[in-house]
Amino acid sequence: LALYFHSGEREEKCIIEDVPSDTLVIGNYKVQRWDIHKQEFLESAPGLGMFVTVTTPSAEVLLSKLYGPQGTFSFTSYLSGEHIICLQSNSTRFVAFAGSKLRIHLDIRVGEHFLDESVVQAKDQVNEVNIRLEHLIEQIHHISKEQNYEREREEKFRKTSEETNSNILWWAIVQTLILISIGIWQIISLRDFFISKKLV
Repeated sequence: LALYFHSGEREEKCIIEDVPSDTLVIGNYKVQRWDIHKQEFLESAPGLGMFVTVTTPSAEVLLSKLYGPQGTFSFTSYLSGEHIICLQSNSTRFVAFAGSKLRIHLDIRVGEHFLDESVVQAKDQVNEVNIRLEHLIEQIHHISKEQNYEREREEKFRKTSEETNSNILWWAIVQTLILISIGIWQIISLRDFFISKKLV
């Protein structure tokens, strides 16, 4: 997931990331400041920090840390479900550009373990192949975990759909019985009315 969004001073922006359990999540971000004179976003925003907060599906804070204007954060999920990742600038009125518009570039990678550059440049071919194989095996485990999580979600959705369909069926039966009862009651009432008025 790679995106950018605009934010104001101390304005908190959050995204929701659906993550399987026991999965590494790595986030890279960069903050740019709007320059009024140049009428464009500058490449960096020195002196500005970003609070990064990650909340689990059970509303427990998994990560809460202050970073610089550009950085990398990571966490490992222990629960599967929707994790809320929030970013908020720590700008104050004492900072020269406080109150100005910020652009935050955010790149989130779920379940990725990056290969070290030294591995790519390794002279020992056997070690390089071994490490690349380990990396591939890790990716296979992650894909398998993702598939299991999707299966769990699909099964939960199917159960919810079946319960909803069952409730709709019973509600339809109850409505039919109520209508039939009202119809019978009206027929009996009309018959009694006609008999009492000696119309029948």
